[in-house]
Amino acid sequence: MIKKESRNEMRKIRHARIRKQIIGTKDIPRLNVYRSNKNIYAQLIDDETGVTLASASSMKLKGNNIEIAARVGKMIADEAKSKKISKVVFDRGGYLYHGRVKALADAARENGLEF
Repeated sequence: MIKKESRNEMRKIRHARIRKQIIGTKDIPRLNVYRSNKNIYAQLIDDETGVTLASASSMKLKGNNIEIAARVGKMIADEAKSKKISKVVFDRGGYLYHGRVKALADAARENGLEF
């Protein structure tokens, strides 16, 4: 019998497949996105040393999901500017590039991040 895997397990498989090709450095970190049912999180990660350079989340924000994701994208772009980071590699985390993930990415681009 074939084991039916959950959505999150399938997402993790997709994310691992994507991560084989995406590597963040200190100069060009990886912009990782994690999306839960209630919140969205973004991190700038240096994979060479395994250090998170900056992070932003929607934990204390109110509004609808798309607007909140856009505000998180703006927050992560502002933190990147303060650390003199202008280029990143976008890691969508195995999620489809639409909805909240796309809103976060578009807001980050509008506020100065290049990817």
